[in-house]
Amino acid sequence: MSPIRVGVIGAGSWAVASHLPNLVRHPDVELVAVARKGPDQLRRVQERFGFPIASEDYRDVLDAGVDACVVASPASFHREHAGAALAAGAHVMCEKPFTIDPREAWELVDIADRADRRLIVAFGANYLPMVRHAKRLMDEVGIGELEQMSIVMSSTTRELLSSTGSYPQADQDAVPETSTWTDPAVAGGGYGQAQLSHALGLGLWLTGARVESGFAFMSAPGGARVELHDAITYRYDGGAIGVLSGGSAHLGADANKHALEVRAIGTRGQLQIDLQREIVSLFHDGEQQFLDVEDGDGAIHCQGPIDALVAAVRGDVERDESPGELGARTVEALDVAYRSAQTGRVEHR
Repeated sequence: MSPIRVGVIGAGSWAVASHLPNLVRHPDVELVAVARKGPDQLRRVQERFGFPIASEDYRDVLDAGVDACVVASPASFHREHAGAALAAGAHVMCEKPFTIDPREAWELVDIADRADRRLIVAFGANYLPMVRHAKRLMDEVGIGELEQMSIVMSSTTRELLSSTGSYPQADQDAVPETSTWTDPAVAGGGYGQAQLSHALGLGLWLTGARVESGFAFMSAPGGARVELHDAITYRYDGGAIGVLSGGSAHLGADANKHALEVRAIGTRGQLQIDLQREIVSLFHDGEQQFLDVEDGDGAIHCQGPIDALVAAVRGDVERDESPGELGARTVEALDVAYRSAQTGRVEHR
């Protein structure tokens, strides 16, 4: 079998710490070309991972002829970079937040459909064994029609979003500019974009829900340029309601482990999934079942989306747990929240 030629657009700290090591675990992957800003950091990434081509122009990656492309540039560039990669014939894994603008998100979904290419969003939690099992239960057994959903998340991003430090898994060899996370024009926002995109990616995937409207409070203590904490209420298509809560925890708290819980109540039962406590429980038609969860299954990582990208090139029939249309639904939800926080009113999709 021919090697799978992979290009990377945006090789910042997380791509270097996670995506690139996960790619090189596949013996049939050939890292062909990489693009990022900053000549010194670009050279270090090239030397560390052996890219033959390294450029500050993302178009050089696509000109190299790649089967698959990882797009890990700042969110405001995702429409341009992922759209160009799809149009060039590559399968794409795009970092979250998928885009900032919902219109751009659905444009990417349409481009992928027309190109017959896979578009995968980097919602790593969706590929954890306990989440995959929960999704199968929801598809095969379910909870009836959704009535209410509560999503709560906390993670160690306080220092990162307030420009006073980094995050635990940061690779110091490829730290991006602070503006990647703290300039609203580049990042689109703070904790919501950086982390609640993950939480929405989980909750909306498990339930199939789509936000219709919402109202949000956001706070940026200590003079932060973007919000550190979010409190959001939603109404979903079909009439269900819900809450989404997110908080930037302190570095070192809870051993830096993400707290993420989804509770969904429907007409015939309810689901609880808690990644920090490693609990999956489904109540349906009067019967409760708890899944056996292995220790460590709740630790969020991003190997799953990379494996799905490689499988797409191989033509393997592997379920995609984070498709582009899911990414677009999360962008819609965050767009409603940020507009509401600005206007002080309920905003609609």
